[in-house]
Amino acid sequence: MSDVEITSVRSGHEFDETALADYLTQHVAGFEGPLTVRQFEGGQSNPTFQLITPAQTYVMRKQPPGELLPSAHQVDREYRVMHALWETPVPVPRMYCLCEDPGVIGTKFYVMAMVEGRLFTETQLPSLTPGERSAIYLDLARVMALLHRVDPGAVGLAEFGRPGNYYERQIGRWTKQYVASKTEQIDAMDELMAWLPDNIPAQSGTVVVHGDYRLGNVLIHPTEPKIVAVLDWELSTLGDPLADLGYLCQKYRGESYEDKGLSSVDFATSGIPTEDEVVAEYCKHAQRGTIENWPFYLIYNMFRSAAIIQGVYKRGLDGNASSTKALEYKDHCRTRSEQAVALLHATLHT
Repeated sequence: MSDVEITSVRSGHEFDETALADYLTQHVAGFEGPLTVRQFEGGQSNPTFQLITPAQTYVMRKQPPGELLPSAHQVDREYRVMHALWETPVPVPRMYCLCEDPGVIGTKFYVMAMVEGRLFTETQLPSLTPGERSAIYLDLARVMALLHRVDPGAVGLAEFGRPGNYYERQIGRWTKQYVASKTEQIDAMDELMAWLPDNIPAQSGTVVVHGDYRLGNVLIHPTEPKIVAVLDWELSTLGDPLADLGYLCQKYRGESYEDKGLSSVDFATSGIPTEDEVVAEYCKHAQRGTIENWPFYLIYNMFRSAAIIQGVYKRGLDGNASSTKALEYKDHCRTRSEQAVALLHATLHT
C-alpha cells in the first residue's frame, strides 16, 4: 500500500500475541499459526495491526490502551456495519470475528481480511496523472452515493442509530467531547457551538453515514483508479447523507490536520474535480436534486473535525494516542474552527 508505514508493535501498544493466536484458532475458520504481528502507523483512533500467518494475512483493529472518552473507539460498531455491508455494492473488507471480551488481549478487537490496494494520504495525489486524480475523486462521490442508497433495514442496520434529530445529537456529542479534551481557550469553537444548534436545516433523509469518509480512508485498486475498500467505520451511524458529503467537501475550504487540502489546487490542470463537480457526481448517483443550505454542512463538519482532532491531541498529551503524530496537532483545532467561522461570516454577508 502507498504511503503506509508498518512497524513493529510500538511501546505501550503491546498485547498477549499468544492469547490472540489461540483465540483466532478457535474463532476463525482456517486460521493457523505461527502468527507475526506488525503495527500500521497512522490511524489516530483505533490502533491497527497486520496479522501475518503462513497461509493468509489479516488485519486487526482494537481499542487503544488507557482511559477512553465516552462513546469513542467503538470497534464493535465498525465490525457490525462492515459485516452488514458485505453483500451490498459498497466495497468493504470481509469480516472474520469480533471479540468483545477485554480479557483476551486487554481491549475489544475485530479481525478482517487484508485487502490489497493503495492508500493515498496526500489529498492532491501528486504521484498520479490528471486522469487518475479525476477518476479517483469521482469514484469517491460514486461510492458514497452507493452507501447512502443502501436500505439500513434491509441489511440489519435499522437500529444502528437513533431516528431523528441527527445534527442536534451530533453537535451535542462533539461539543461535549471538545469540552472534555479542551486544552486552551479557542473563541472560534465557542462561536460555532453557539451558532450551530440554532441553524440546523431539516434532515434530508436517514441512511448509513460513514462519518469519516475521505481519501485517506479508502483503498484504491493496485493498478486502476477505483476504490476497492472503504475503511475506518468507527464514526458510522444512521444519519443525514449530506453530513458525509459536507465532510468530504470540507477539503476544498482550507488546510486540514492531514495536509494542505484542496483550496490551493489548480483544477484546470490537476485533473481534480471542483467542489461543485464532486457534489454533482454524488447527486447523480444518489438520485437527488439541488442541495439547500450547503454552507451549513461544511461549517458543521469543520466544527466536528476540529473537535475530533482536539481529542486526538489530548490523547497524545495523555500518552495513549494510537500514533506518535498526535502531538503535532496542537494548533489544528484552532485553525479549523477559525476557517469555519470565516465561512460562517462570509455566508451571513451574502
